[in-house]
Amino acid sequence: MARPLHIELSGGLYHVTSRGDRREDICFSETDREAWLALFAQVCARFNWICHAYCLMTNHYHLVLETPEGNLAKGMRQLNGVYTQFVNRVHGRVGHVFQGRHKAILVEKDSYLLDLSRYVVLNPVRAGMVNDVGDWQWSSFPAMIGVVPNPDWLQTASIRSFASYLSGTSMRERN
Repeated sequence: MARPLHIELSGGLYHVTSRGDRREDICFSETDREAWLALFAQVCARFNWICHAYCLMTNHYHLVLETPEGNLAKGMRQLNGVYTQFVNRVHGRVGHVFQGRHKAILVEKDSYLLDLSRYVVLNPVRAGMVNDVGDWQWSSFPAMIGVVPNPDWLQTASIRSFASYLSGTSMRERN
């Protein structure tokens, strides 16, 4: 039986995740993380995506993406496929890096963008990888609060109040 198609809308906002095969790591070094970010930037430019938030973890990633042209599947195939080729070539591996295809949930922009972005960047804190969200450099959080330059592919204007929103949460909520 064929897999059900993902819903793809022009202007759709998605929470996208992709996990390592057998929940194994997808990044094995800082160089791998940098390569993934560079590739993600290329895919955003090529497919005209607007990224509102992202977090690259050790064995998965989260994206908050807007697709003006309704081309999520094509871009995700490019992102995961090219990254898999990179990892296999650099690390002398063969086979899958990601477990199946990506998961994409269509979300309501006006009512959910801020909460979803907060959820995405707090992922390393909830996973116990860092105590403070600012300590995880592999997310959009540093750019959201102006600590690092905002890349062209990252749209933070719609969540300018993010830092104050996040600072209003308790440590219990963050964990």
